[in-house]
Amino acid sequence: MGSSSQVSVTTLWVVLGLLAAVQGVVTPPQAAVTPRAFFVFGDSLVDNGNNNYLATSARADSPPYGIDYPTHRPTGRFSNGRNIPDIISESIASEPTLPYLSPELTGQKLLVGANFASAGVGILNDTGVQFSILDDDCRKYATAEIFRKFESSRLKLISMKNLRASIGVSSLKINAKVNIIQIHSQLDYFQQYQQRVSALVGADQAKRLVEQALVLITLGGNDFVNNYYLVPFSARSRQYSLPDYVNYLISEYQKILMRLYEQGARRVLVTGTGPLGCVPAELAMRSRNGECATDLQHAAALFNPQLEKLLSGLDSKIGRNVFIAANTNEMHMDFISNPQAYGFLTSKIACCGQGRYNGLGLCTPLSNLCPNRDLYVFWDAFHPSEKANRLIVQRIMNGSPKYMKPINLSTVMALDSWA
Repeated sequence: MGSSSQVSVTTLWVVLGLLAAVQGVVTPPQAAVTPRAFFVFGDSLVDNGNNNYLATSARADSPPYGIDYPTHRPTGRFSNGRNIPDIISESIASEPTLPYLSPELTGQKLLVGANFASAGVGILNDTGVQFSILDDDCRKYATAEIFRKFESSRLKLISMKNLRASIGVSSLKINAKVNIIQIHSQLDYFQQYQQRVSALVGADQAKRLVEQALVLITLGGNDFVNNYYLVPFSARSRQYSLPDYVNYLISEYQKILMRLYEQGARRVLVTGTGPLGCVPAELAMRSRNGECATDLQHAAALFNPQLEKLLSGLDSKIGRNVFIAANTNEMHMDFISNPQAYGFLTSKIACCGQGRYNGLGLCTPLSNLCPNRDLYVFWDAFHPSEKANRLIVQRIMNGSPKYMKPINLSTVMALDSWA
């Protein structure tokens, strides 16, 4: 697209944005609109059950997860009920997407889209190694020292020979596999999905379905919480200073986003990290009096502005508005800073958990469980409650430029309906 058409598209976005501000939401043309497909990539904040089909410890397939979902049963979502993709689907009048690994995702259901997200993943392939499944022989030696040495071996491609040497057990048979769908594998599945849809409706219609679809991608938090800050003196923290690590993440994220674009994505909603140092897990481990952990907050403060800059730069390079930045850090901080203003009792204590702030360990049937999940910002040690997710999606749909750049999702949908 040439520079003049780029200006005209940008001008139209501004006009529609002003209309949205006046009217609350831009009204699309009065015509029958087929719900657009919806694709989801990322981590546990948006995983809706893929990890249920994997041999991994990063699962949400047991009670009380799902206690407020319509079935009142665990679904694989890291929530008491619906998560952000579910609520976006509601907001755009679409069916909820199925996990890509679900055997139910066949036939016409493929045309709704698919969720490729997997709990534990990050931008980097070495994020999530702690969710490896080790065989029984290895578990006999599963001491803190071994896992400390396992951590130091992560940058050596997790070679079993290196791991044996690091642990000092030459004859140990070790079977370790990262059983989460790393982001590059998610994109491989997306390519496979398109081949399946092409076989169903033809290549041209499949291409059109993908190009007209909405895409959500949520990555980055695990690269700090479950990598750089996972243990003191982690491999990545010894390799990079924090600013250099953030630069590295951004450079790797650019490759991911460009691959997504090359695979046909034309409307991509990209969320930043939330306030990493304010989740109950980090309060339990790092906070003395309930204050957010400063090191993780600093990480988020470095990462999120650079992500927004990356997205703006990619749009300029491509010559069209493809990437939409959702400042989920600001969205979270609204109700973390003043939970009572949004009807919450607390933003520090998780509804489900144990220990300080209910932030230690996993949410299990034996955990403390609050009676009213709507009073809690956090469902478990890391993940928002359904009510908090709904507030986040409200901002995604109708938020001002403080939250959404260059424009919110309601205006994007209206713009696309006029195209």
